[in-house]
Amino acid sequence: MDQVKVVVAHSERATLRVGDVFLKVDADQERIDVEVEAMALAPVPTPAVLWRKPPVLALAALPGTTLGRLGGPSTGSPAAWTAAGAAIRKLHDAPLPSRPGRAGRSIVALAAELDDECELLVTNGLLPTDLVTRNRRVAEAALRPWTPAFTHGDLQIAHVFIDGDEVTGIIDWSEAGQGDALYDLATFTLGHEEHLDDVLAGYGTDVDLDVIHAWWSLRSLLAVRWLIGHGFDPFAPGCEVDVLRSRM
Repeated sequence: MDQVKVVVAHSERATLRVGDVFLKVDADQERIDVEVEAMALAPVPTPAVLWRKPPVLALAALPGTTLGRLGGPSTGSPAAWTAAGAAIRKLHDAPLPSRPGRAGRSIVALAAELDDECELLVTNGLLPTDLVTRNRRVAEAALRPWTPAFTHGDLQIAHVFIDGDEVTGIIDWSEAGQGDALYDLATFTLGHEEHLDDVLAGYGTDVDLDVIHAWWSLRSLLAVRWLIGHGFDPFAPGCEVDVLRSRM
């Protein structure tokens, strides 16, 4: 009998693995709707939908292994990171989905959220003032007009599967939609700055590195309190707080 493995679980959703099947449990059916729609539209490999019975979505496992995880070593070769960059570019060049995604929040709303979050990080004593202030200045470069692209919205390296130097699939599309392409690139390379050149070699276009750096700071500043509140540790080596420290 296959064992049940908890892949990720918190108060909003959970993902379980049973043999070669992933079971995603999410009380918010809109997120599941977004995921199923995005996987059908995306011009890159995605998991096969086996069945859906709210609040559960069953997906087939992908071949290969993930590129790694934030705070851990990368398991992929430079060629694998380059292949991932080419897959991301293919996604960004695809026809736009109908709705905005996580990477498509308005500049005004994002700036207001960032200011509120920075204030709370300092007043609650979670991070030093100079660390927050410096990264808030770096993050400013991300708050600029951008051309909408088909974005994944949560393109962590743990969501990209590789077999050898080939991308075999991308998972977790619940934040997908129209958005800033550089948000995806920054999310993908967060905590693995050493692979940015490999990714951009596959992506194949000029990219504003200041904006990538800005998204690293912005995403990390917004994530710290949420991660702590959901049982994760942003202070672990190589994770969000170390990303913020690297900008000092």
